[in-house]
Amino acid sequence: MGENLSIVTISLLLLLASTNAVQVFDIKSYGGQPNADITLAMTKAWTTACAVARSKVVFSAGTYKIGVVTLLGPCKEAPSDVASFKSKDFWVSFQHIDNLTVLGGGVFDGKGQTAWQKNNCNQEYNCKILPTHIRFDFLTNSIVRDIQSKDSKFFHINVLGCKSLQIQHVTITAPKNSPNTDGIHIGRSSSITITNANIGTSDDCISIGVTVNQVTCGLGHGISVGSLGRVIGGTLSSTENGVRIKTWPASPPGIASDIHFENIIMNNVANPILIDQGYCPNSQCSNKSPSKVKINNVSFKNIRGTSSTKEVVKLICSNGVPCQQVVVADIDLVYKGAGGSATSTCVNVKPAISGK
Repeated sequence: MGENLSIVTISLLLLLASTNAVQVFDIKSYGGQPNADITLAMTKAWTTACAVARSKVVFSAGTYKIGVVTLLGPCKEAPSDVASFKSKDFWVSFQHIDNLTVLGGGVFDGKGQTAWQKNNCNQEYNCKILPTHIRFDFLTNSIVRDIQSKDSKFFHINVLGCKSLQIQHVTITAPKNSPNTDGIHIGRSSSITITNANIGTSDDCISIGVTVNQVTCGLGHGISVGSLGRVIGGTLSSTENGVRIKTWPASPPGIASDIHFENIIMNNVANPILIDQGYCPNSQCSNKSPSKVKINNVSFKNIRGTSSTKEVVKLICSNGVPCQQVVVADIDLVYKGAGGSATSTCVNVKPAISGK
């Protein structure tokens, strides 16, 4: 079959738009069959689907051989009307693939301006979730590189159940008035590496447990990690939070451990270093019952720069399960506003504190 072919086990859905009138382009219609080379069939199916505003390319589950393939845009735009997505919770989805490479210089433009006004999740706990922009589900040994995501209706990139996924040189943007446009959200995954990303949205820059190198964040909520995370290097500018670990009150039992933030520059950041186990935006929940998530083995090291608020370090842990093994070392954060010099708060935590 030639040296340039890779064997790929695929259950893949490339959804360009999801509506009642969606047109389906089955790879079989273009000569693509399991256990055969589908390079040409894939290119033909993509080209045809790309020219249709409401379309999807589908593969039957199986093993395929595919060589180097380029999926070129621009394609027809994303539907701006949220109702067009019906029951789907995403726009574009890559699922159950080994050795997938997604790369290029194009832009996934979600046209989120018409959808953000319909998002009430900042007021209602049990709200209707809008469609995620791009989903990567159950990928292994894969690379996503040199793509841009703009103005998503909800999360820009959602990673679920992936192993050994590299996300490199991605650009993610949405304006300050775009609610819940998290940059990259990761769950139930391992060995996720994000390198040289530029993310500016109105919500979390990166959330949940990942390895992060050299990420620049602007606007939004900064970097939020739930568990098993490591952030090494990066710059945060004018964000609502810097590096943060958060859990809701009355959250079910769990463990968030081995979380480490190192070598980070803060430029005019509010709440530069924050553990918040009473996280409850807009009083959507009751804080009568403390969080049951145990946070331990956490470090904040070599974090420098300027804070837009007086309280530069704030560690508010649960009174039900206090934080343990918290290290705060070599911190140099300056506050130059009114009310005196920088302060810190430590509640329900057993820290090891050193440095400046």
